[in-house]
Amino acid sequence: MSNGIADLFRHLTAGVYVIGVADGDRRNAFTASSIMQISFSPLLLAISISPAHESYALLGGGRVFSINVLGEQQQALARHFGTQSGRTVDKLASIPWRPGKSGAPLLRDALAHFDCRVVSDIEAGDHRLVVGRVIDGTVVSPHGRPLIYAQTGNMDMSASLFPPDFS
Repeated sequence: MSNGIADLFRHLTAGVYVIGVADGDRRNAFTASSIMQISFSPLLLAISISPAHESYALLGGGRVFSINVLGEQQQALARHFGTQSGRTVDKLASIPWRPGKSGAPLLRDALAHFDCRVVSDIEAGDHRLVVGRVIDGTVVSPHGRPLIYAQTGNMDMSASLFPPDFS
């Protein structure tokens, strides 16, 4: 049944993003799909992150993050940022990027960027819901098509995390 639940949740329409974080001169980035706009005025976006994640400590210290929208041909980039830990690998070392206004990494080959400052951090089950105010952003590739989470299959190995049933 857990594969059925994983399949069910893959039908939620979600993009695939690389979230960049910065604290002083320390930076990291990770792949995510749990992103949403929560307000128009002010412009607020929320990301979901595990507090056990190496990036969460940087996010807590620097209180900034970027959202890099990946294109449909960038599954390898999603895998690069999503399948190795920033504790052991400098994931940004081999990828072209620049710092945003906040200092968070903006990937040069992303379709679009959002640059955010943290305004709140809320417990949400086994994750944290971090809300950021958008301070800058740009569309890099106006004709590109975003990578959709359902297209990545079980690349993030999340199927094993779903419960066997809804009880």
